[in-house]
Amino acid sequence: MTANREDAAQSVVTAIREAIVRGDFVPNQRLVEADLSEQFAASRASVRSALLELANDGLVERVQNRGARVRAVSLDEAIEISEVRMVVEGLCAAKAAEQVTAAEVRELKAIGKDMRKAVSGGDVLGYSQLNQRLHRRVREISGQHTASGVLERLRAQSVRHQFKLAMHPGRPAVSLPEHLAIIDAICAHDAAAAEAAARAHLRSVITALREVDQAGSATR
Repeated sequence: MTANREDAAQSVVTAIREAIVRGDFVPNQRLVEADLSEQFAASRASVRSALLELANDGLVERVQNRGARVRAVSLDEAIEISEVRMVVEGLCAAKAAEQVTAAEVRELKAIGKDMRKAVSGGDVLGYSQLNQRLHRRVREISGQHTASGVLERLRAQSVRHQFKLAMHPGRPAVSLPEHLAIIDAICAHDAAAAEAAARAHLRSVITALREVDQAGSATR
């Protein structure tokens, strides 16, 4: 495959992944190559290559004789993903505490300040975006590139559950002190405390996932 074709296929991968993350494509929705080719102004070959890559990432599944569709992630799988994240994000938080620079300390503290403002102002969407930014920066500061790649794939797979969790009433007020604890430990260069705070946050996520699912079942 030439460089141009690789770039074209990668741009389609990015576009489809972002559409799934935004919820434009919903779980179990069929992904028809011809439609995607038209929607993203890409060749059928680029679309086919993109779907194969997304299948490898766990976002898309191939169904025999029926093409591709958005893979639905069950609650049980979302919890398993969170359990893996608990271990890997704990590692990243610990490494970030060891690696963080003075400039990055100021950046993390600024994110924490913005998160406080978002919660006090009821800005749920803004808080969700800051949440994602914080987790991404911790991964980047840690320098753990393999772990970062794993976490990005896991986050994409469970994005629908994460969105429901982020929009759940009262959730930001619960998760804010958990995130601030991670920030404080990293900024204090306390690797053990940073790992413990990250693990505690993910345990809270698992509990909340179950609660949100039960609340949804009660209203159905």
